[in-house]
Amino acid sequence: MGFEDVRITVAGLGVSGRAAARVLAGRGAVVTAVDARTEGVEGVDELRAAGVAVRLGDGESLPEGTELVVTSPGWKPSTPLLAAAAARNVEVIGEVELAWRLRPAEGAAPWLALTGTNGKTTAVRMLTAILRAAGHDAVAVGNVGEPIVEAVLAGHDVLAVELSSYQLHWSSTLAPYAAAVLNVAPDHLDWHGSLDAYAAAKGKIYGPGTVRVCNADDETAAALAGPDAHGFTLRMPAPGQFGVVEDLLVDRATVADPARSAEELAELKDVVPFAPHNVANALAAAALARAFGVPCAAVREGLRAFRPDPHRIAFVASAGGADYVDDSKATNPHAAAASLAAYERVVWIAGGLLKGADVDDLVAAAAPRLRGAVLLGADRERIAEALRRHAPDVPVVEVAETDTGAMDLVVQQAARLARPGDTVLLAPAAASMDMFADYKARGDAFAAAVERLVSAAAPDPAGPPASGEKPDP
Repeated sequence: MGFEDVRITVAGLGVSGRAAARVLAGRGAVVTAVDARTEGVEGVDELRAAGVAVRLGDGESLPEGTELVVTSPGWKPSTPLLAAAAARNVEVIGEVELAWRLRPAEGAAPWLALTGTNGKTTAVRMLTAILRAAGHDAVAVGNVGEPIVEAVLAGHDVLAVELSSYQLHWSSTLAPYAAAVLNVAPDHLDWHGSLDAYAAAKGKIYGPGTVRVCNADDETAAALAGPDAHGFTLRMPAPGQFGVVEDLLVDRATVADPARSAEELAELKDVVPFAPHNVANALAAAALARAFGVPCAAVREGLRAFRPDPHRIAFVASAGGADYVDDSKATNPHAAAASLAAYERVVWIAGGLLKGADVDDLVAAAAPRLRGAVLLGADRERIAEALRRHAPDVPVVEVAETDTGAMDLVVQQAARLARPGDTVLLAPAAASMDMFADYKARGDAFAAAVERLVSAAAPDPAGPPASGEKPDP
């Protein structure tokens, strides 16, 4: 698609918006970039030097003469600027759709794409590690890593593409080489309006000719993919599926005779950190890689080389015989349920902004595992109510404080509830912005509080004072 002299408005000057503006200006487009912020917008001087007209403090009005809008994925369709574009029949796309249209006519890198409510970043990084183990120049892009509009022009062999429901909503012509839906659970319903609309956005990852991969254990994901998809399952795989046989991850989909044979991909111990939902992520990554022709040995090598991003069921420390684990990335009930299912006895730290999500099913399923619960954040009372209904014998402590010392109180209360062999698990089931800048800051606060707990419990290396000697004040 040619962009020379096309009048394009880029809505939102985050990382992807700035990249889109730069690339479009370089293609000869007449670019106006808008953002509602007046301060804290990075790269403004650079954009203006590239010929981009930057308009700050007004993210609502559509610039006159706009022929195409490239929007930040988080902007709702009801945003005045986007609503005005729709009223004037001006096409609105996202950075991902723009990147698809920017691909070179010949030799474009294939896309191996995935989406899901949870596990996207872990799965896409596993996929990237597997592709690199097979000798490919692969990079993770989309909702993670470098801006995709720049990656499509960089000459990589293959792109591992993580896509959010927002990005897919603003896409219309995507057709990845292979694509997977990891799972679908209620999330971002305030943006999409309904679960059906949210699921439909996820389903847009499958284009004409795409090799379809899906979670066979997730009814909605399987329905989106249809009957001819390569399913992955945590059970014994049927012909045409990837799954688990004893302690092995196996392929019964891309082998020569799926009815009679399977190929070993890896062992369960190769999945780190080990948890059922991480095994599912590994199977999804393997399925996409195998669809692309990656040998089985590279799947094993890639999984062994993979290192998870922080705040995803990350072990922090042990204290008093209990392990402390940071899964601050569990920002919705579906993610928290997967995290809780990985441990037998849990002191659960939860709370924050539930964004309208229901937690009854989560609490009912987790109740047999709970040693206790410590709740914080704006919607903690809703979780407390669910615990009273479904786990009335589980001791619950609510921490009302919201200042910088709140996490220390949370960890101290969790330590009082924990017994040797328990796991103190931060899996909030909620967003963090009521108390923290983001889930990373929340996880960092938890880890720091745990380290202070461990330090306070450590014996003084100098030992007790000698007889008659007074300790320092």
